[in-house]
Formats: sequence, C-alpha cells, structure tokens
Amino acid sequence: MTNQFDLTDDQREIQELARRFTADRITPFAGEWDEKQHYPVDVWKAAGELGFGAIYVGEESGGIGLGRLEAALIMEAMAYGCPATSAYVSIHNMATWMIDRFGDKALKDRFLPDLVGMNRIASYCLTEPGSGSDAAALKTTARRDGDHYVLNGTKQFISGAGYNDIYVCMVRTSEEKSKGISCLVVEKGTPGLSFGAPEKKLGWNASPTAQVIFEDCRVPVENRVGAEGDGFRFAMAGLDGGRLNIGACSLGGAQRCLDEAVKYTKERQQFGQQIADFQNTQFTLADMATDLEAARALLYLAAAKVNANAPDKSRFSAMAKRLATDNGSSIVDRALQLHGGYGYLRDYPIERFWRDLRVHSILEGTNQVMRMIVGRELTRQ
Repeated sequence: MTNQFDLTDDQREIQELARRFTADRITPFAGEWDEKQHYPVDVWKAAGELGFGAIYVGEESGGIGLGRLEAALIMEAMAYGCPATSAYVSIHNMATWMIDRFGDKALKDRFLPDLVGMNRIASYCLTEPGSGSDAAALKTTARRDGDHYVLNGTKQFISGAGYNDIYVCMVRTSEEKSKGISCLVVEKGTPGLSFGAPEKKLGWNASPTAQVIFEDCRVPVENRVGAEGDGFRFAMAGLDGGRLNIGACSLGGAQRCLDEAVKYTKERQQFGQQIADFQNTQFTLADMATDLEAARALLYLAAAKVNANAPDKSRFSAMAKRLATDNGSSIVDRALQLHGGYGYLRDYPIERFWRDLRVHSILEGTNQVMRMIVGRELTRQ
C-alpha cells in the first residue's frame, strides 16, 4: 500500500545520503566553526561532489535535476548539524539555478561547469542598505556603456561576500521600479568590485557576511542573465524555493534541539528522578514535537506545490516559511529552557542553534512580509 503523505524510496535515499554527509563532515565540527568563525569551503566542495551544489539544476547542465521537496530534505538534514552551513548551500543553489533557468547557453557554458560542483562558489546579491523588504526599491545602478555595464552601489548582508567567486546581482538598468531591474553575474576580481568589513553577528558565524560594493565596476553585457528588465521576476521566482529551503533549515535545527532535549531530560535528575518523568517536561516535549511535525507537513506540501508550479505556490511557500521558522525558533527556545542553565553554555549545542535560527524569520522575506503575502492572496479572492 502506498501512502501519498510519505516519502518515496528515492527521496529517503537522498535524505539518508545527506544525513550521513552531515554526521561525517558537519556535526562534529560545527561548534568549532561557530567559535572560530571558520568558513568551511572544503566542506562545500565535498558537498558539491555529491551534487548538492546544483540540486535543482537540470541534468543537461550538469546538475542532479531534483525537485524542491528533495532540496528541502537535503537542507533539513544538513541543518541538523549546522543551520548556517545548510543555509549557505541553499544560497549557492539559488544563484546557480538562476543562471541555469534564465541564462543563455553561452552564459551557462561559462559558469555552470564550475558552479555545479562547487569548485567556484556563488553569492546572491539583492538586499541593499535602503531596500530590504521593499526589494524593488534597490538603487544599485548599471549604466550601459558599449559592451559593458558600469555598476555603482552597495549590496547589504551578502553571505560569503569577499570569499566567494561569483556574485549574482540584481541591479537597476532603468528608472521603472520593478521592471527596471536586471540580473548580472559579477566575478570576484573585477575592477571596481570591493567588499565591506565582515559583519559582527549574533549567529551564522560559519558563514561570513559583508557588503558588496560597486564603484564604476565594469561588467560585460554578456554576463547578463536573461533580458534587461527581467531581473525582479527572476528574484521573485527564486524566493519561493529560497523560502522553502530556509524553512527546512529551521526544521533541521529544531529536530536536533528536540533530540538533544529528550536525551538531556532522560539523563538529568532532580528531586530523585529523571526530569523526563515529570508531566510538565513531557507536555513541553509533546508540544515541541507536534509543532515540528505540523511545520514539516506544511513545508513538504508547499514544496510539492512549487515543484508542480501550482497557482497557489507562493502563498503556500510564504505560509510554510513563516510557520517553520517561527516554530523552529520556539522549539529551540523551549529546548534551551529544558536544559536550564546548561542550555545557556557553549558546552551544549542548544545556544548555537538558538542564535543561528533567530535570523531565519528575517531572511528570504521577513515573517511579517510572509503574512502580508498570505493576507493579500486571501482577500484578493
């Protein structure tokens, strides 16, 4: 008997592959990466050998051609070890997919061979100091000058800035708001491209963040992805999948902290018995598990809708991202509480997950924007 709400055998194989990779290459080292603010490029390249750098890039372009649910399974599994690491793999996949999905053959031939195996690593540049939630208000300009664009402006909160090789950037090529935005691929080392100082962050310390700065930066016209003025459409298309991935990262982090909480409460004794035997502890764990499974079910459903290009895919993607990231942070917070004072110490992994997951309700569109998307869809019907 088949169960439409269960994973297929192929999906379980992919999930297990990602879990084994995480157990071997991420989980044992994630605490040290956080403490030393180490960017584990060697681990990215190992992930690339498994195809995790081009999860939903077509096989004809060298990717593994999987769907959005399979991508979510991989992100969730990797986040069990380190949410920052998993989230960065998501960013690279978004940038690589954008080139594959919307770029011409010449552009794909130039960049994809190195990106799909993560021999070169990509950043995605949309947000600016003055345009976060209002992404269409971006001001970085790209003025046409012969067979080049001349870029001026600043991108904010860019993961991997200064370290990565490729920057997929949204820039303004005309004054029209959303229709004046185009997408360009900028290579590290291009004259006029520089980077700000690394940001000092609450979490995500295994993934460096800085400004990307353009000062009369000349980028060949042949580096444009798609047609002029289509960039904002590409950005919005990318966000549906990006929201699923960041939600999946919250699921993985929450699952790890739930498992850690169950283990700890069975070991810790107070008043002559395991604290896991107290009804209050069991009720808390039960609520954590229920909230996690509810968020997981909605996210998997949303992934299926995005994969099928369903008309309500964006609404479900927004709902799933909002629920998974809010529930994820709440679950981690309760896991920390169950650990008591020990949960506040770096000797235990809970506080790292608490810090790392906090930003997920801001990334890929704040959760307030997610509510706005859902509310508008509901009232427009």
